[in-house]
Amino acid sequence: MKRRTTVDVWVIDLTFPGYMDWWDVQARRFEERHPDYEIGIVRLGFFTSPREVSAAVSEGRNPAAAEYYFYMNQVARDVRTPAGAPQFGSVEQAVGGRTEILGEPVVLGDIVPALRDYHTYGGDLVSMPSVGTTSVLYGNADLLEAAGLSQMPRTWSEVESACEAVTGLGDGPSHGITWSNHGMFFQQALAVQGGLLADNDNGRSGRATSVDLTSPEMLAWARWWRDLHRRGLYLYTGKIPDWEGTFRAFTEGRTALRLSSSNDVNYTAQAAGGAGFGLDVGPCPYNGELPHAGNAVAGSSFWLSDHLDERTRDGALAFLQFAHNPRNAADRHKENSFLPLTRAAFDLLDGEGWFDAHPHHRVPGDQLETFPRGTDEEGRPRPAGALFGEFARTQDIMTRAMHDVLADDADVTARFARATEEARTLLRDYNAKAPAVVPGGAEGLRVEYFSDTEAYSGADLENAARVGRR
Repeated sequence: MKRRTTVDVWVIDLTFPGYMDWWDVQARRFEERHPDYEIGIVRLGFFTSPREVSAAVSEGRNPAAAEYYFYMNQVARDVRTPAGAPQFGSVEQAVGGRTEILGEPVVLGDIVPALRDYHTYGGDLVSMPSVGTTSVLYGNADLLEAAGLSQMPRTWSEVESACEAVTGLGDGPSHGITWSNHGMFFQQALAVQGGLLADNDNGRSGRATSVDLTSPEMLAWARWWRDLHRRGLYLYTGKIPDWEGTFRAFTEGRTALRLSSSNDVNYTAQAAGGAGFGLDVGPCPYNGELPHAGNAVAGSSFWLSDHLDERTRDGALAFLQFAHNPRNAADRHKENSFLPLTRAAFDLLDGEGWFDAHPHHRVPGDQLETFPRGTDEEGRPRPAGALFGEFARTQDIMTRAMHDVLADDADVTARFARATEEARTLLRDYNAKAPAVVPGGAEGLRVEYFSDTEAYSGADLENAARVGRR
């Protein structure tokens, strides 16, 4: 009997109900198609995944493919083997222009451009996107209609007007809008304005050596946010990031709008139905005083180890193509509201009538297709998402700065200037140690830096939605 080739695939557990079960099912289905392979799914903790991978590499234990959350991509690029060689190589180069691997059609060329762009460096798709989300605006259709609003607000000024209208209702909500104090929304605010978070083109034309949290685009966002709060239009729960708290505020009718991840479409629709109000979903609002420069994406991707024999390498690549083929990507979208990874997956859902029956699910994908690839509405180059070390702790720095602005009325310019110096110090320290087996040290390898209990948790939102359905 021919010996089976074992392919270890290390997956981040994003904590959504049944999330890891899905991966186990894909592994078993792939093995049925390829009985000479065994796929070993290894669960990584959401908070500790980069640390777990780096520790294993330093001990000589190598995954065939390891998943990294998107703002840990620089860490993945910097991980070195004990011999000093890069641990991970390019997925695109490993595919080598093939249209199928072990009979599995290659999907790299059909990946949604916004997701492909984020995981591309120097024109090379270095890692395989696996989960994709963006930010959208959720609206209580009943409250908005009562306030005389016929469509979802698109710009920051329209959001402001909508908040004024709904809070002016005699029996309306206490606040107009809420969102979590999380770094993703800072990234969105910069993206829609065409702003940068780091130097060297957001770390795309060379290693980022500095970050700037006092750019005009960043300060415009922070001041608009502060002004909404001062006027009682934005509800701040006082916690960082408090995804569940803002979710409950919206689904309980204490706000008419909530800015959040596209990942929340399923949960929000369930909760709205249980609470008895209509749901609207619209694109992420942008600064109407500037040309709309596109939207940021979030998610994760698989990095392929660069030191594999041919059979193991092709087994890993084939499994990743299979797990993200149009059928699997479409079904995963239905389960978790993740963006359909490829245009073929989107077309499959569209052809089956999914979006006609679930129009809210169409909005995130349409939002990312609004502009030509790599350009804004005026044809100017659109900056790709940031790539730099200590991204996670920089997010923590900016959210704590914003907390001080909202909770203590700290001066925006001064507080974000101090935050900039903190972030620059972290980045300098990281770059001084990278690349390395464990770049930046253990503290720099934490995916989220706030308390574990305050994480974005699919289980928490599922529970909150279930309560809303009772």
